[in-house]
Amino acid sequence: MIDAVSAVLVCGEEVFAIQRQPHLRAFPGYWAFPGGKVDAGDAWALAGQDPRLLGALRREVLEELGLDLAHESIDRVDYLGLATTPDFNPQRYATHFYKVTLSSKSPFTVDAGEAQQAGWYQASALLEQYRSGELLAVPPVINILSALGEDITRTAVPALAYTYDAATEVPMIESLFGVRQLMPFSHTLPPAERTNSLLLGDADAPKVLVDPSPRDEAELEKFLRVVDRHGVDLVLLTHHHGDHHEYAPTIARRYGVPILLSADTRQRLTKKHPDYFQDVATRDLHEGDEVTTWLGHAVKVHAVPGHDEGQIALAPVNLAWFLAGDLFQGVGTVVIGGDEGDMQKYMATLEKVIALKPRALYPSHGIALGGTHILEKTLAHRRLREDQVLQLHSAGRNEDEILATLYGDVASNLLPYARENIRAHLTKLRREKRV
Repeated sequence: MIDAVSAVLVCGEEVFAIQRQPHLRAFPGYWAFPGGKVDAGDAWALAGQDPRLLGALRREVLEELGLDLAHESIDRVDYLGLATTPDFNPQRYATHFYKVTLSSKSPFTVDAGEAQQAGWYQASALLEQYRSGELLAVPPVINILSALGEDITRTAVPALAYTYDAATEVPMIESLFGVRQLMPFSHTLPPAERTNSLLLGDADAPKVLVDPSPRDEAELEKFLRVVDRHGVDLVLLTHHHGDHHEYAPTIARRYGVPILLSADTRQRLTKKHPDYFQDVATRDLHEGDEVTTWLGHAVKVHAVPGHDEGQIALAPVNLAWFLAGDLFQGVGTVVIGGDEGDMQKYMATLEKVIALKPRALYPSHGIALGGTHILEKTLAHRRLREDQVLQLHSAGRNEDEILATLYGDVASNLLPYARENIRAHLTKLRREKRV
């Protein structure tokens, strides 16, 4: 657990907030307050406050905004509360939020490396942007905006962090309003442990449950306990890999609803499990099909082959978000291989989604990310790897030698998947007559 601090700067009826740069490792594209990690040696004495945390707060605000908290414009500093990152996020922080009340709006020099935009806002206006699907934020920030929107003079906000009862339910968050992200433990590849299942649909639209995949019956019970609160009209599978559909027929039968999927996914599942869809209706999906609405915007299907020939994605027509699924991994690396994988199509799909410029991306594993930076980085990495494979192959190296050279630091249990990636690159190169 990493100690961190965050400064909620307040002047009059407004708060100062930033939108983090999309290239940042932690919470890219999220709206937040200035702050960062506590470093060794941080210290600043202020009556009634922890000098180590206050020292970090002073340093971070100075670095990010050019404002010294010892400045005469600072009226008071109040400890709002502590928010600990939930256990489903591999990057865990114990963040201490402080409210810093200013008598006047001192001119700030915002660190462009940290913030893509920043300014003074009514807390209620930012909260309304969140509820309109325009703002990506973690629960503590949403809770602070809600509290200060009701009463800007508050000096404490209880229950800042998102909490859930791990013994009885799976976690569910809404980094974007109306996109409910359930995270059950699943039979996925390490280092990931959970597969995202989204629950979408306005009050007057079908409720669509995407990729339900709890790993066992105990996890299924916890999963259903959360789903029962919202209801389900349709189950939708993005592709045929096991960590995206486990218990899907059981769930469809429980609620008496059909399963929506691509024809390729249906055929692959039926081939592997002939009675998979027993007593369950299915409906094939195609590019452009509408499945529900989100905040009044039609949510449509996008074909995204490459990782899996039949993989589909979802996005509202305003492209506020895009369910990228296994096009990238918030945790781990995408495998391209087998008869369902195609590196040429995969890289073309990445180019297609990047060109759409969705404002946020949902992976199959990990939290939502702002912008398309992660896809651009993934595509650049694939191109680099392709060049490396091409050079090694042209130098006469065989598959085993290429594997040892490029993946020498990979755990032995993951080497078969690395080999699949190499084969997929070589197939692409042969198809393009480059080898």
